[in-house]
Amino acid sequence: MKKIPLSIYVKNNGQHKTAEELGLTQGAISKALRGGRKIFIHANSSGKVQAVEIRPFPFFSNSKCQKNDAHDDN
Repeated sequence: MKKIPLSIYVKNNGQHKTAEELGLTQGAISKALRGGRKIFIHANSSGKVQAVEIRPFPFFSNSKCQKNDAHDDN
């Protein structure tokens, strides 16, 4: 199974085709690319693709951290 960064896969196949193959919208692909997310496409020998995201565990988004900081005053 090949592991290809999303940006490279999109460069070779386009956002629209990538989105169709993954069952997503073109806008979702665009947003993931703009956000710099670490997403890899796994393609097997039959041509089926799936996306896998690598991120830290536990993962806290900026908005969640800001909410927690606001409650620390108590």
